[in-house]
Amino acid sequence: MQTGLYVVGTPIGNLSDMSPRAIETLKNMDLIACEDTRVFGKLGSHFDIQTKKISFHEHNEKDSSTELVEKIKDGMKIALVSDAGMPGISDPGFRLVRECRNQGVDVFVIPGPTAVMSALILSGFPTDRFTFCGFFDEKKIAADNKIRHTIIYYESPNRIMNTISILAKIMPERRIAIVREITKMFEETIIGYPADLLNITPPRGEIVIVIEPAPEYKMSDSEISEIVNDVVSNSTKSAAADIAVRAGISKKEAYKRLINK
Repeated sequence: MQTGLYVVGTPIGNLSDMSPRAIETLKNMDLIACEDTRVFGKLGSHFDIQTKKISFHEHNEKDSSTELVEKIKDGMKIALVSDAGMPGISDPGFRLVRECRNQGVDVFVIPGPTAVMSALILSGFPTDRFTFCGFFDEKKIAADNKIRHTIIYYESPNRIMNTISILAKIMPERRIAIVREITKMFEETIIGYPADLLNITPPRGEIVIVIEPAPEYKMSDSEISEIVNDVVSNSTKSAAADIAVRAGISKKEAYKRLINK
């Protein structure tokens, strides 16, 4: 095998998804950079991968990338793996790949499963255009709601019900798919409008949220008025911003409607 960096996808739950090419690659490396050596140790033991391992995670990625690139320049073959799925997708990896590209070091990919793409397919929502926004961030939801096509988030089971509540307020007209435990025994996809999912049993395990595209219509004056009535308890500035996001109108127009109420 050629000298270079090998980005290797690993299973997101079901070990049977590990490809023969991924196993062969990892066995023939000089070094494997792992997000967590203990997590990879279980996978490596299952497939009898004896290659030396080092830790490569979000806290040392910046410093370690330079060191690993130098090792590759010296003739080593190094694999990069995350705890599950494809490295670089909300996991360490892109900085190392970028550094390799900047230094003229060869990079190869051995594809594997990704929770993002699997959840998108399972949702049944449009796949021709979508945006992956990483882990759900309440502070960015107003900006995210301007994305009118399919949106995908990662979320933790500890926050999922609060997230559904936020989506019920900000994106009430868009159905969501809560996809959990992909490829595992308790894989499940729950689809509905956020308000209809507020009373479900809190989902457990690894969770991906997929949000369908926004409806292709502009809210009527009466619908916007209902939103205005719903948010008047907030300060004028924050209320205007809330109205603009939920009604799909400019902040200037929202402010005018608010003060003319």
